[in-house]
Amino acid sequence: MNTLKAELFTPPAPWSGRDDGPGPQHARWHSVIDTEGGGPWRDSVAVLGFASDEGVERNGGRQGAARGPEALRAALGGLAVHHPWPLVDAGTVTTQGTDLEGAQREVSARVRELAAGGNLAVVLGGGHETSFATHRGAFEALGPMHVINFDAHFDLRQAPQPTSGTPFRQIAELVGADFDYSVFGISEPNNTPILFDTARELGVRTVLDVELAELSARECAAAAAAAVKGEMPIHLSIDLDVLPAAVAPGVSAPAGFGVALEKVRAMATAVAATGRVALVDVVELNPEFDVDSRTAKAAARLVHDIVAAHLAAVGAD
Repeated sequence: MNTLKAELFTPPAPWSGRDDGPGPQHARWHSVIDTEGGGPWRDSVAVLGFASDEGVERNGGRQGAARGPEALRAALGGLAVHHPWPLVDAGTVTTQGTDLEGAQREVSARVRELAAGGNLAVVLGGGHETSFATHRGAFEALGPMHVINFDAHFDLRQAPQPTSGTPFRQIAELVGADFDYSVFGISEPNNTPILFDTARELGVRTVLDVELAELSARECAAAAAAAVKGEMPIHLSIDLDVLPAAVAPGVSAPAGFGVALEKVRAMATAVAATGRVALVDVVELNPEFDVDSRTAKAAARLVHDIVAAHLAAVGAD
């Protein structure tokens, strides 16, 4: 990765967590993740941080998401690992000052290398500005992708500059006719009519939070899997503000209603079980406002279970 900008990048630090002893029977994320390799990696699960909340600032949200990758790594560290696949930490890209666009280019370059190497790129945000950067890199490596987003907001805003509210509009402009976007968990009161009009114009598959409330977890999972049918690679994005505020208080915009964690998990793992997920990003974790690390722990469980479902699928191929 010597062509990339070292001044925006922090190498991985050692992970920590409970230590029950040596060997795979005691494996936890912190004990098996590679923080020394430096890449390039192939056929691994590669964790990349994006410490940024400049997009949230531009969108009028509350600050703190730049510390999300650190908090999510801490929550992941102690979780047990039940598979032999390599886990690697690819470091963290940080937005310097207000230069969001420069940091996004760096993230795109690193995700492009990870995707081209056949790795499952798991990117820990940061605000939802993360998703344009990650998608651009994966698109440059792999071509058109399904995008499925679990989110209370469309993030299809038109704005003079990129923000945490513009990433999927930017993706639409990037890929043109190949735009394939589904969003589950939309809160009607938190999205203006123009955003619903934009979604219809762009052919977005939209499922409201209240619609998901009427379905079982199994039915939610089937609907999410149906949205990504086909052969294309998948970009799976989770904005933690899709969860109820009691479960995820540590986000930029807590949900007054939200989608139950078990339903979000069922949908995300159903998508991962296709074996076609190439990119995952989990965004808007704001430790400044978390309570007893509830949000970080929920996010870590989602990441852990998505990785497990993906590896079970590709291991069966």
